[in-house]
Amino acid sequence: MSIEVIGEEFWQLSWDERHNAANKEGITLLFDKPKEYTSARIVNIVKKFLDVNKAGHSGTLDPKATGLMVVCTGKKTKSLNELLGCDKEYEGVLVLGERTKSYDTETEVYEKADISHISNEQIAEAVKELTGEISQVPPMFSAIKFKGKPLYKMARKGETMEIAPRQVNVKVFEISGLTGNELTFRVHCSKGTYIRSLVSDLGDKLGVGAHLKELRRTKIGELEIKDALGAEDFINRNRK
Repeated sequence: MSIEVIGEEFWQLSWDERHNAANKEGITLLFDKPKEYTSARIVNIVKKFLDVNKAGHSGTLDPKATGLMVVCTGKKTKSLNELLGCDKEYEGVLVLGERTKSYDTETEVYEKADISHISNEQIAEAVKELTGEISQVPPMFSAIKFKGKPLYKMARKGETMEIAPRQVNVKVFEISGLTGNELTFRVHCSKGTYIRSLVSDLGDKLGVGAHLKELRRTKIGELEIKDALGAEDFINRNRK
């Protein structure tokens, strides 16, 4: 995959020149999405501040997550399908011994368990079982649609339904630290992998439950977070 991302020379252009480039041939931007921003909000920021009609992103990132998003405009939106199929890399923090219905901090903890008996060896074994080709059930709190309606809208009303499992490939699942009941981890996975489900499954294997506390996407294919632009920085660079 070869994706041409805009460089510093783009920002040397006048706003009119940037606007024309974004609309005609299109551009590819790397964003560091802030916490609580939706993926759609990032796309709308690009549309508004570069005044473009056509823009899209490379895959939804949960509002509570931060990190790499790729936004394409104009003709460059054709490359989004290629990006959607790329592997992703994440860093995060999970909480052992606490379950939530959303598998993250969007909903309250409804069950707690003692984790004092859980050993590092048990954690390592559970992580090993969740590495490689695995079957995974996406969370109800997700953007997956059922009869045209996102599942998260049903979940917020207390509705549930059976979701078919999916085959995903977790190529790397590493635990890098344990503080109290919080585990720091890194994951390299195939498209379609839900990190919240992976975390919940880890908790289930250990018999104590778990939920995701923090998540940051660091890589999409060969594109890295270190080259990304903050949303506020983008806005400030495009003020007329």
